[in-house]
Amino acid sequence: MRKSTRSILQELSDIGLSRDTDMIIETRASNIIQSAINLLDMIRENYDIETATELERRFLNSIKARSEER
Repeated sequence: MRKSTRSILQELSDIGLSRDTDMIIETRASNIIQSAINLLDMIRENYDIETATELERRFLNSIKARSEER
């Protein structure tokens, strides 16, 4: 008789379902915010002020509009 096993992805998925949704949202939000700050810092370090300002504006507007367009 073959023993039924679950994949690691199924196990991880089940763990995620049993966690507190508020904590998951808070953690994801913190990670996204820190990543966005790091990206903005990198833009400022690698582009002139006019280009960096335009890229920041476009980045923030894309988030507000929920758009992935460039």
